[in-house]
Amino acid sequence: MATVSEWVSGLRPRTLPNSIVPVAVGTALAFALDGFVWWKALLALVVSMALQIGVNFANDYSDGMKGTDTEERTGPARLTATGLAAPRQVLAAALGGFALAGVVGLVLVATTSWWLLIVGALAIAAAWYYTGGRTPYGYRGLGEISVFVFFGVVAVVGTVFVQVESAPWQAWVASVPVGLLSCSVLVINNLRDIPTDRETGKITLAVRLGEAGTRRLYAGAIVLAYVAALALTPVFWWTPLVLLSAPLAVPALRRVLGGQTGRALVLGLGETGRLQMVFGVLFSVALLLG
Repeated sequence: MATVSEWVSGLRPRTLPNSIVPVAVGTALAFALDGFVWWKALLALVVSMALQIGVNFANDYSDGMKGTDTEERTGPARLTATGLAAPRQVLAAALGGFALAGVVGLVLVATTSWWLLIVGALAIAAAWYYTGGRTPYGYRGLGEISVFVFFGVVAVVGTVFVQVESAPWQAWVASVPVGLLSCSVLVINNLRDIPTDRETGKITLAVRLGEAGTRRLYAGAIVLAYVAALALTPVFWWTPLVLLSAPLAVPALRRVLGGQTGRALVLGLGETGRLQMVFGVLFSVALLLG
């Protein structure tokens, strides 16, 4: 029987900025466009976090059942692979997250637009088939694309849309740095897992690129996130505030570009999450001031 702390570890709290930051940025932009609706912003946050938790438990379940997670992997213990929790319990947790996202999402659909139902269904399907099903796309090196789309573009633009009922160009541009930082979290996670993933046949993008290529990809995602955010400076003059978060990028970049592996990259994952949160807060403030 897994303890409460093991369940909390299993939901992988270091990844939660992936779901919080896009909603914060989208809501700040909605406010700047005079369309802020507090209760819709709150529901969007619940949907985003429920999807993130659902996909984390779904990955735990699917990887454990496929045997691609091992007890030798570095990082938080997986509930299914280690036998800390019964597979059906982990599956129930995943389905519970998806169900919560679906129910709350239906309120946004009913009060905004019916076609959001299609977007929500695609998001849940993407969350499950990342590692679930017979041919999971996460095993084909497509995980980063999905993260960029759903925890970047869809999350930011969707948060703006449910509040202002339009999808202005500013939302699409603002979604790019958010999506890139979400990708950086997955990249450093998969960089850490290259040895065990390669051994078990889990062909992530990191496995395809190899260590050197993955380390460059991580650095590129971080740098391009700043470049993409600064592109909004002519419209939102306070956007350079995001540069105040740059010192937080240094420790993780040193780890990754310095060739560190294993548990050092677990620390790097936490550092990337903190960077993502601070960047998101500063970016949101810049949009609010704009």
